[in-house]
Amino acid sequence: MIGAGIFTTSGLLLQQLGSPALMIALWVGGGILAIFGALCYGELGAAIPRAGGEYVYLSELFHPLLGFLTGWVSLFVGFSAPLAASSLGFSEYFARAFPGLVVWGDPELTKKFLAIVVILALTLVHLRGMDFGSKVQNYLTMGKVLLIAGLVIVGFSLGRGDFGHFSQGGDVGGGIGGWKVAGLSLMWIMFSYSGWNASGYIGSEIRDPKRNLPLSLIVGTGLVMVLYVALNLLFVFAAAPGELSGVIAVGDLAASNLFGGAAAMGISILISFALLSSISALIILGPRVYYAMAKDGYFFKSLSEVHSVFRVPSKSIVLQFLIAAVMVMSGTFDQILTYMGFCLGIFPIVAVIGVYRLRSMNRGTYRMPLYPIAPIVFVVVSVTILVLAYLERPVESSIALLTVGLGVPVYFVFSKSRRRSEL
Repeated sequence: MIGAGIFTTSGLLLQQLGSPALMIALWVGGGILAIFGALCYGELGAAIPRAGGEYVYLSELFHPLLGFLTGWVSLFVGFSAPLAASSLGFSEYFARAFPGLVVWGDPELTKKFLAIVVILALTLVHLRGMDFGSKVQNYLTMGKVLLIAGLVIVGFSLGRGDFGHFSQGGDVGGGIGGWKVAGLSLMWIMFSYSGWNASGYIGSEIRDPKRNLPLSLIVGTGLVMVLYVALNLLFVFAAAPGELSGVIAVGDLAASNLFGGAAAMGISILISFALLSSISALIILGPRVYYAMAKDGYFFKSLSEVHSVFRVPSKSIVLQFLIAAVMVMSGTFDQILTYMGFCLGIFPIVAVIGVYRLRSMNRGTYRMPLYPIAPIVFVVVSVTILVLAYLERPVESSIALLTVGLGVPVYFVFSKSRRRSEL
């Protein structure tokens, strides 16, 4: 979950909202919404412990078309695009720490090349199998959590900040215009929280999924919400809203203000390596979706093949690397943040509705707490966010809907091929 979003979006949010208090409130609200979603996915994952996440849930509970569409979107938007964004975030922070890396030639091209090298390195790690890859992932995640916790503790206790920054800033404004800006901002925040449903994608590879899958979803999401809110409080403590407004590398700016240039360099290095954890997680999760689709006959059959030695969907992993590399070279992060957020917000809504379908079928033994409040709140608020975001950014949102729509004819092509193979 903790990836490029938390280290890049807060400056953009302040530029939109103006008010630090409102921004913090939306980070809390986004976290609560993600926890409600995690509660629902815990019940879904415990009842359907198969690799593939939403693809499996929607295919089994509704129709294979819906499952295919979530996998189709995942291929480009759910995993490959965030993978590209996180790797670009890594190279941005790393280049700030070592500016000598981008002195020769085109600086932007150098950073993109570095981003691709990082994706390739971690792709090779995860081609060696889940046991080895999960160990690497656990160490990276532990380091990232300790970094954020340490930065928050040291920043507030020793840093040169000012609590007066919280009373500064402007107003988002009233009326429908203010609601649209707030909706778009919350969608960006939910992009930063994306990954709250990650454990569901490797359900068949989790020991005791009825216990461990819901536990990992709920505890993990709650912990990330605490870290996100604390880190945003530190950002505002470190710099005035006007100084933060529109800044992408907010971590570097905050560290520079709190501790000075030398310390900021070290923290930028740590943040860049913290982003390796999210890159690693995306490489683990995405290919399992394409593997599940191909195994069911709704994607290229070769992607369902598992490596004979390392027992991983190696061709799916390589495919994701190639798509992400293309996206890195096209510089997608700044251009499609809204596009990614809109696409990623559609199918979790349908999956959460699937909890009602699951119970009507009397499947599963695990029962989520806060039912039916959690699924109702998640669906209503998520739909409202998408509507407001569409009104604020109709072009990017329409492209997102077009991406989903293009998957429909592709599904019928694979579906027809699948029926032929069954004859």
